[in-house]
Amino acid sequence: MGEEVKVFGAWGSPFSSKVELALRLKGVPYDYIEEDLNNKSSLLLQYNPVYKKVPVLLHKGKSITESIIILEYIEETWKAYPFLPQDPNDKAMARFWVNFIDGKCSSAIRKVAFSPEEEREKAVEEACECLKTLESALNGKKFFGGDTIGMVDIVALFIAFWLRPFQEIKGLELLSSEKFPNLFKWTDDFVSCSIVTELLPPRDKLVAHIKAHLSK
Repeated sequence: MGEEVKVFGAWGSPFSSKVELALRLKGVPYDYIEEDLNNKSSLLLQYNPVYKKVPVLLHKGKSITESIIILEYIEETWKAYPFLPQDPNDKAMARFWVNFIDGKCSSAIRKVAFSPEEEREKAVEEACECLKTLESALNGKKFFGGDTIGMVDIVALFIAFWLRPFQEIKGLELLSSEKFPNLFKWTDDFVSCSIVTELLPPRDKLVAHIKAHLSK
């Protein structure tokens, strides 16, 4: 379309990476503005005055916030490489899984990260139940979207790349090839796609970032 597109993000944020991945899959050129979340820019606060966080998509001078809303906007604005199925029922099911991953699954993994020691075991059980549900949802497919990366895969990016270093730091086993072989293989297939690999942060740098975040 040729309109100016900008993304305000942070290198260690899976939410920012989702938006970048969506734009790259669509072939949409964009400018990336790295934000220091400890010293947020006046532009970020201007474009996201309510939540004051990344990511923010700027298109035609208008800002869109919240990663899932941004992904929906990208899907509706640029028609190349559709993320959602055309069939209404299949589209509804994809949105169901997006909601499950972004809501229940994400919340369960956050509980593992920040729950007190006495509540950790229960939190791990809840997180593993979510992963078990995703294991069944894959049902032998390469990606949640079938043979190609779709909306559900994009939303699950944090599971594909951020979860393994997180569980290593915490000394836990949430996701493994023995427990969830389909999901484990999906993570490998997903992050090994060149278009995904290109935007992921270096693993060592990410591990240090996660450690610092967990210690706050």
